[in-house]
Amino acid sequence: MSAQAADGTGRTYRRRPRHGRLFWTIADCWNVVRRGLTHYRRQPVSILWQLAFPILSVLLYGYVFGKAMQVPGGGDYKTFLMPGMFVMTVAMGFISTATIFVHDSKKGVIDRFRSMPMAPSAVVAGRGATDMIVSCAELGIMMGTAYGMGWRPDGGIPFVKAVALLLALRFALIWVGVWLGLMLPSPEQAGGLFAIVFPLTMISSIYVSPQQMPHWLGQVALWNPLSSTASATRTLFGAPTGTGTSWPEQHALLLAGVWPAALTLMFLPLAVRRFQKLSR
Repeated sequence: MSAQAADGTGRTYRRRPRHGRLFWTIADCWNVVRRGLTHYRRQPVSILWQLAFPILSVLLYGYVFGKAMQVPGGGDYKTFLMPGMFVMTVAMGFISTATIFVHDSKKGVIDRFRSMPMAPSAVVAGRGATDMIVSCAELGIMMGTAYGMGWRPDGGIPFVKAVALLLALRFALIWVGVWLGLMLPSPEQAGGLFAIVFPLTMISSIYVSPQQMPHWLGQVALWNPLSSTASATRTLFGAPTGTGTSWPEQHALLLAGVWPAALTLMFLPLAVRRFQKLSR
């Protein structure tokens, strides 16, 4: 409850109610989230631009190359492709995280936040929460597109688990994006991350099974974290998997949980440490 207090000049001012540090940390984080969501609300085309490449890839591979692509063990290629496209969508999202963070850093926005009486963790946590909310919207749009193309996943608990694995991967990659956003000198270089991420999506099981690649390249693809999530979500969605007999393929569900946890444990401390160094 607010209270009136005198300041010795006859005037009164409102005193903010006293709350614990956790309350104000959450409140500050929410303000950062509102800032991020307001940006997307005023410029919704930003989300559409982020989705343009995955949607075009779905149409290109599903309709142009779909008839020529074979899934090991049989099955419809478009049904095989869709879970991989969801993985690519969440994987590409960290480029947006890095770009926004480096833009705010170089434009002085983060310095302004740090000069305010707000929780230091709110800047990073608020950006992460915003990206998770946007990722849910992006996945919803992608799944709606896939459904319109004839994709019909299994429902129930397996569907929920598959979505949880996709969001776990996105959560882990947020901290990669935050760390890179604080390391890179310009937004243009952050946009250049696409040249690194795209080959990583190609050398994975997103588009084709590693069994269809040259042996040495297939071995690299098998241990790609994106491959584990793609294979695990295919199984949970009830899509043809083209799974072989290798250890990563047989334990894709396990690795789909281990890889995001490992990436989070590695890059979350790096991102926090880098953010703390900004004050030095």
